[in-house]
Amino acid sequence: MIPLLLHIILLFCQMTTPSLASSSSSSELHEIAKRGCKSRCGDVEIPYPFGIRAGCYLDKWFEILCLKSTPLLRHDPELEVLQINVEMESTIKVRHPITFSKCREKKLYEAANLTGSPFVFSQKKNRFTAVSCDQLALMKSTNDYYADTVGACMSICDKTTTEKSCNGMNCCQTTIPLNLRSFHTEFGDQISIYWRNNSRRQRGECVYAFLVDLEWFQVNHSGGYKGIKEMGKVPVALEWSLYNWTMEDLGISFALNSTSSFHCENDRNASSFKCYCNRGFEGNPYIVDGCQEKNECKSDGNNPCGDGICMNLSGSYQCLWPDDPRKRTAGKRVILGLSVGFSLLFLLISSWCLHKIIKKRRRTRRKEKFFKRNGGLLLQQEMSSSKVNVEKTKLFTAKELKKATDNFNADRILGQGGQGTVYKGMLADGRIVAVKKSKILDEGKIAEFINEVVILSQINHRNVVKLLGCCLETEVPLLVYEFIQNGTLSEYIHNKNEEFPFTWEIRLRVATEIAGALFYLHSAASRPIYHRDIKSTNVLLDDKYKAKIADFGTSRTLNVDQTHLTTQVHGTFGYLDPEYFQSNQFTEKSDVYSFGVLLVELLTGQKAISMNRSPEGRSLAIYFILSMKENRLFDILDAKVMEGPKEEVLVVANIANRCLSLSGRKRPTMKEVTVELEGIKISEKASNFQPQYEEIEYARKGKLIDPNWDVISTSFGSALDSTSGDRSSSLHELPLLSFTAQN
Repeated sequence: MIPLLLHIILLFCQMTTPSLASSSSSSELHEIAKRGCKSRCGDVEIPYPFGIRAGCYLDKWFEILCLKSTPLLRHDPELEVLQINVEMESTIKVRHPITFSKCREKKLYEAANLTGSPFVFSQKKNRFTAVSCDQLALMKSTNDYYADTVGACMSICDKTTTEKSCNGMNCCQTTIPLNLRSFHTEFGDQISIYWRNNSRRQRGECVYAFLVDLEWFQVNHSGGYKGIKEMGKVPVALEWSLYNWTMEDLGISFALNSTSSFHCENDRNASSFKCYCNRGFEGNPYIVDGCQEKNECKSDGNNPCGDGICMNLSGSYQCLWPDDPRKRTAGKRVILGLSVGFSLLFLLISSWCLHKIIKKRRRTRRKEKFFKRNGGLLLQQEMSSSKVNVEKTKLFTAKELKKATDNFNADRILGQGGQGTVYKGMLADGRIVAVKKSKILDEGKIAEFINEVVILSQINHRNVVKLLGCCLETEVPLLVYEFIQNGTLSEYIHNKNEEFPFTWEIRLRVATEIAGALFYLHSAASRPIYHRDIKSTNVLLDDKYKAKIADFGTSRTLNVDQTHLTTQVHGTFGYLDPEYFQSNQFTEKSDVYSFGVLLVELLTGQKAISMNRSPEGRSLAIYFILSMKENRLFDILDAKVMEGPKEEVLVVANIANRCLSLSGRKRPTMKEVTVELEGIKISEKASNFQPQYEEIEYARKGKLIDPNWDVISTSFGSALDSTSGDRSSSLHELPLLSFTAQN
């Protein structure tokens, strides 16, 4: 009713004062820069908050350097500005360098580093593109908390393919993550021995990769992409928003009603925002009266009403078809005048009541909107179908968690990763918890989020992190876990801690606890659960340094009669099962392989992927297998491991070797691994145990090695299978593993 009455009022005003309406919308020129400032550099318009000289831009990040009619970003003069958009979207297009490898007469340019600036690489508009064949191109983030690979693609050699598209034949493309501010490109030239021996690509061939504006790429290079090689730089879209500023700082303000010419909304976090002109308006929303009414009746010189009369309204237009305009106009004015009078009286009486009702409904709908968008209905469905213990999975309110984390104070941050930020909090009952706040929600991640809630709600094991509940009524979902105070297992393996030496006894206990938890997930849970991302950074240590497996976002449950999952390959390079990589079928033996890599990490103290090792040993799994074959195991063991009983160390090394078998059928189950690891301690405590060894001498680097290292006690049973036999393989049979930096 209210919109109809407002529409009648506006129509009456337009009909009674047609000359004013026409004149106010007839101007086709709108101010885009601050008054007295240049609005153009060469062919590029420079709208506020950007500006060329002092006083014309908002702050240093928006300063434009105009050199010989070429606009450049002042904070990074290597970035030439091609276009700035403030009317429909907050984007800026710049020329961004191409990364070349093995290309003659091509300079090596670094990608722009936007850290600390209000700019991010646009996920929606850009694509990471690589022109090569049989070559893996990796995009690595340099500002992510985990510093992990954020994008990768690989194309296949096919000399018969014409250059009509970038579909994986000699050219490949992939998306980039949200809020990416910096990255560098690496090419997997020596990913593995298998890859080099079977590659059809000629060595030394020029390859190159680049981030590019997808629209520009499709329009300008739909018939071929190799012409880009000669350009050196390509257009890239950046998104921007205003940080630590308010609309009052800009001198603009607006009312939340249907007649507003523009609106603003938060972007990425509460401290930044973007503004847009509303429908029916055009111009620059960042300056006073920058959004001007658009005259739809004169748009492109066409009458949208055809043979009728087009009347321009605020933000829209009205079509009229009178028989005799001169006779009907006076009558319409009288009728509309009376209607307006009664309507205004009705509005004055009812506005106060409507204000109260609308305000209450707005709060309720906002919570319902967030609940649905964050997967609340899907969670309820999963809870009912999988018989989750609803009482244990508490739904927290936003008010509770804001109070617990001091309104998500930056001082409470425990860590940040690709999926979100973890805060330390204290509930009203005094419990210390960890609150995981997801990043701006990607619709594709809702199922993954709900999956983690459902799976953790079904698990009750001392070595699995406990989920206390979640909150779905906020803009992004929140998960509440028990607080694990001693960080990740990776920190203790790779960072030496003098205050807490990571001894062999502790490593063996932690390995046994992790194996027991995986055995529970595979065999003892009500339905089998595959973790799918076992690695040292996903294992936490509590106050007593007991292991807790975390991060079940990609985990899956199976029916009892299922033996595998057929999915897209997901996991972390270095821990990925080669059989799963080749077949897309994930089995419980895939978790066993990942556990084997983690076990080797505990033995050697080295990372799963390292560029410091020789090319054939950059994968820790391959490095360990080769060392076992060549009787060089003791050269790679960690110093703390060397202090442990040699018999136990050798048994654990053999377990790891079996877990890393290329054939899943030859790997042990987690039940067998758990029994063998627990058997080590049982055998150690047996007072009447007197192992017998053969006296065997081994020559290594001119010295004799204690024979106890290479002779295995028969008391450990199946844990001591020979590594020569069915696990032997030539170098070309090693798994296809990519290398990447690991935290």
